[in-house]
Amino acid sequence: MHEKNIERVYKMSFAGVYPHYIAKVERKGKTKAELDQIIFWLTGYDAKGLQQVLDHKINMEAFFAEAPQMNPNAVKITGMICGYRVEEIEEPLIRKVRYLDKLVDELAKGKAMEKILRS
Repeated sequence: MHEKNIERVYKMSFAGVYPHYIAKVERKGKTKAELDQIIFWLTGYDAKGLQQVLDHKINMEAFFAEAPQMNPNAVKITGMICGYRVEEIEEPLIRKVRYLDKLVDELAKGKAMEKILRS
């Protein structure tokens, strides 16, 4: 990924991306609650914390930097997303963004929640 693209990702508002995640999962018959469950699992945010992120239009860099507790099982998220192997992405923030993208993708594809959450 180019440095310019990485900068763009850092500065993107999570509130700007979140509606796209909702739309993606709802198109496939899944719910915002299931999406939120994935976000909570990955980042440690709760409903109140997520709402604050959305209200304050926190950027992606801060969203992940201020995450209460990145799930240690996130390293078990592997596979292709956007043409990249998640586990091979070196830039830590981009890897975390792609972890979330991969989980949202799995939810939209109907994968069982216990598999998505690497239980």
